[in-house]
Amino acid sequence: MALFRRGNVADIDPFTDLLFNALLTFTFLFLIALLLLNPPAETGIIDPKAEFLITVSWPDGNPNDVDIWVEGPDGKQVTYKRTQDGLMHLDRDDRGMINDTQVVNGVEMVNPLNQEVLTIRGRPPGEYIVNLHYFKRQGDDTEDNRVPVTVYLAEVNPRMKVLFYNTSYLEQEGQEITAFRFTIAPSGNVTNINQLQKSLIHGPEKSL
Repeated sequence: MALFRRGNVADIDPFTDLLFNALLTFTFLFLIALLLLNPPAETGIIDPKAEFLITVSWPDGNPNDVDIWVEGPDGKQVTYKRTQDGLMHLDRDDRGMINDTQVVNGVEMVNPLNQEVLTIRGRPPGEYIVNLHYFKRQGDDTEDNRVPVTVYLAEVNPRMKVLFYNTSYLEQEGQEITAFRFTIAPSGNVTNINQLQKSLIHGPEKSL
């Protein structure tokens, strides 16, 4: 209640008092609604939309096209040709500089990031093979053909944990290498991470 004292006389302004109380009530209700809509975040907790994340990246602005190929326990593969199989999904297929330019509100914008992302939204047991393929060389003939490619495997549910991290070099167009393999045990744990080579593009008859 708005109360003003002048000597021994108390003057009350009912309109100001009403406005003040209305504003106080509105502010209180707004804060309550804000807390309900945005509960405090728990540090380190990941939204469990995926169990594993495989990321392939090469230098920003590099024009060359590098692809990820992944074979699951049932022998089926996920690539740019077939972006989903079962619980494996290729979320981003990066083609170097080809698909890095976008027009937003009439302005041409370039995203120099080179990255492919594949998620596994479950824990089906068995071996997974992750290969890199130097699909297309886009640079000038005078430039170095080699492309440093960094790959990592992360367990994201319930907390982020990097299980494998490595940088390999692709030397020429058409080259394929096995970046790493890993096995998901029946318990759901990841075991036997290794780099035993196997071709997914040309079949088992051609070694890498």
